[in-house]
Amino acid sequence: MAHSPTLNVIIGAARKAARALVRDFGEVEQLQVSQKGPADFVTNADLKAEKTLVHELRHARPDYGVIAEEGGVQHGADPRHYWIIDPLDGT
Repeated sequence: MAHSPTLNVIIGAARKAARALVRDFGEVEQLQVSQKGPADFVTNADLKAEKTLVHELRHARPDYGVIAEEGGVQHGADPRHYWIIDPLDGT
């Protein structure tokens, strides 16, 4: 099935982040967790997935901004386009 160039970028970034999440959750006994807020925890896996997604998407579309769960807002040169990132890690 043929996809648009932007969708191909999204799929590639998601697959790369997913591989890291699967690897980390496969070793759940070694998974480190740090407290984010009063009752809200964030795992290193979530942070790594977000970092991977931001890197891959910004590399492919450097003018796009990013709104990420952990990293906040990073404005790009093109104010019309933003990636919205919230990795699904179960936290």
